[in-house]
Amino acid sequence: MFDIPDRGAYFKLPLTHLHSLLYTPAFAKLEKPSHKSQNMIQRDNELSIRRQCELLRLNRSGLYYNAILPDATAVEFEESLMARIDHWHTRCPYLGSRKIVIKLLEDGFPVCRKTVRRLMLKMGIYAVYPKSNLSKRNFKEAIVPYLLRDYTASYPNQVWSIDITYIPMPHGHMYLTAIIDWYSRRLVGHYLSDTLDATSVIYTVKETVKKCGIPAIINSDQGSQFTSDDYKALLHSLNIRQSMDGRSRWADNIMIERWFRSLKTEQLYPNEYHSPRELRQLINTYVDDYNNIRPHEALGYKVPNDFYFGSFAA
Repeated sequence: MFDIPDRGAYFKLPLTHLHSLLYTPAFAKLEKPSHKSQNMIQRDNELSIRRQCELLRLNRSGLYYNAILPDATAVEFEESLMARIDHWHTRCPYLGSRKIVIKLLEDGFPVCRKTVRRLMLKMGIYAVYPKSNLSKRNFKEAIVPYLLRDYTASYPNQVWSIDITYIPMPHGHMYLTAIIDWYSRRLVGHYLSDTLDATSVIYTVKETVKKCGIPAIINSDQGSQFTSDDYKALLHSLNIRQSMDGRSRWADNIMIERWFRSLKTEQLYPNEYHSPRELRQLINTYVDDYNNIRPHEALGYKVPNDFYFGSFAA
């Protein structure tokens, strides 16, 4: 078997030996060049920079590119802008990007609608109001029907709702995934993450199932996290029926949306938090109080935990 020397020693070989080595079948089996290969380029070598890049299979433009780090002031301004957008969206969820621009201008933020729309898309939020159906829906394999129209949950763990919300931080932001039980209004599971992907959703469902059992139906919106193959495979493996809000049907998942609004207005906005750890403590405290202390009008002013566990006792 032909032994391949360290690629760092290539340019120490005579030119004729270098050419014979680099065109052997063994060299063709080398892994694709990585960023480390750029450090092997020798500007004082007898080979030209172009020839060295050809032999190492490198793009020559990469040698002259210097990554530009984001400006700290711009990042801080964008985070403060996103926090203010979240404030107005939570307070007035029916406001679209046009009206949010007006409120931000009143607050002293020099922004345009294009910026606000981009940040709202990044945050995963949109105005909640009934929209007219002006065109036929494009049915996709990943979208499943809404199963809960005129549906009444009659026992715990029959129907859960799951969703994700954006939470601003002094220097950045976090995302909270939460699951609520339709029958008892009990917050059965939640997880705080710094990424907006399917991983946190899958983790939340798994941990909640471990603690509370398997529901019959889980409802969500049509976000990419809930249409991902991994999420759908998890529900299928647990024999959970998946339900999704209709397009532009914001009221279909209103129960978890209202809980997010209560969390922010009653706990997060009135209190200060400077780290994910402090934020997590505030959320855990609110969830505990919400489930054990806070009376719920829809439950006859009982607390969710009494309604949830009382049904099992009966």
